[in-house]
Amino acid sequence: MKTIARQWLTWCAATATLMLLAACGSSNVKPVAPPIGDFKVQQDVKLLWSLQLPAANQLNQSLPVVDQRTAVTASSGQVMVVDLAQGKLLWQADAGKALQTGAGFDGDSVAVINSSNELLVFQDGKQVWKKRLNAQSFTNPVVAGNRVFVLLADRSVSAYDKFDGQRLWVQQRTGEPLVLKQNGVLLTYENTLVAGLGGRLLALNPDSGQVLWDIGMANPRGLNDLERLVDLVGSASRVNNSVCVRAFQAQLGCVNMTRGSMAWNRSSVGSRGLSGDASMLVGTESNGVVRAWSRSNGDRLWDTDRLKYRDLSQPLWTAKGIVVVDEGGFMYLLSGKDGSLLNRLQTPASGFASAPTAVTGSHFVALARNGLLLSYQLP
Repeated sequence: MKTIARQWLTWCAATATLMLLAACGSSNVKPVAPPIGDFKVQQDVKLLWSLQLPAANQLNQSLPVVDQRTAVTASSGQVMVVDLAQGKLLWQADAGKALQTGAGFDGDSVAVINSSNELLVFQDGKQVWKKRLNAQSFTNPVVAGNRVFVLLADRSVSAYDKFDGQRLWVQQRTGEPLVLKQNGVLLTYENTLVAGLGGRLLALNPDSGQVLWDIGMANPRGLNDLERLVDLVGSASRVNNSVCVRAFQAQLGCVNMTRGSMAWNRSSVGSRGLSGDASMLVGTESNGVVRAWSRSNGDRLWDTDRLKYRDLSQPLWTAKGIVVVDEGGFMYLLSGKDGSLLNRLQTPASGFASAPTAVTGSHFVALARNGLLLSYQLP
């Protein structure tokens, strides 16, 4: 264990995977998921189309949807834009090397980061520019306001001009020597960039990088660097001026963006992002419990252990139910009122590279690790 720690700490932005974290101090025996049991189908789930793309493998993507189109990446280096209304591949390009992140997409330009720590931007299937970064990144870039924003493993956020790749600013803070090797928090709210650095949520001026406010969502605890690791994990849930985020295996909470203040936070042991609407926030705990909280004050609304010990994705809230998938390729639809099971179906996937992602209304998509992009409707 000391040898592993020394290897990680040779670089200030060393990474820890979920597998390694789970192996430290826990049993190697994985709990057996209990049977689902009988249930009555109360809401249909219709497969609209499927599109075979190159394998996504272990990429932790959050699919950016703009005007019913999305950008998808393959671990081997392919970058693709898909029409989600028709299930049609619009264009494909090759980054030349394996990719470390999913894509940032504004409906026009696609930004990705490869295994050589290079930021690349594509338009209409052609590479526009490429820039070397100072550290690794495991968070999907964000493309907005003619800028490309990146969150790096050295606890820095940078902005680049979308058209020529010029670096406009960088904001960096010192932090813990370990970071999670998974998608972090990076999103926009009106004319504000929101980023998670360690256990803190920052609002930045997208033009200058100036810190507008800085809120501690969770504090490091423990005696060693591994135990003190606390990172905010993506994706965040944003509804109106409320942004809610999860701190890995520690807490979750919501921030009032207008005031720049914490609305509430609660203890929660999970590693996936959050979803919700104006009244509800929903997430999955690491043991497979699905839980809902009041978005306004954090009171627990309900939880269900029917999916316990299944490796669940980040959930997707829809008006007709909460969608979640597991590593066995199953899709579940839960009631937003009490978490009861409305439907369960076996998908063609054997594991997912993205959580279910809303397109419009009750239309959503999910990307399988084998590259199969699946489109569903709740009729």
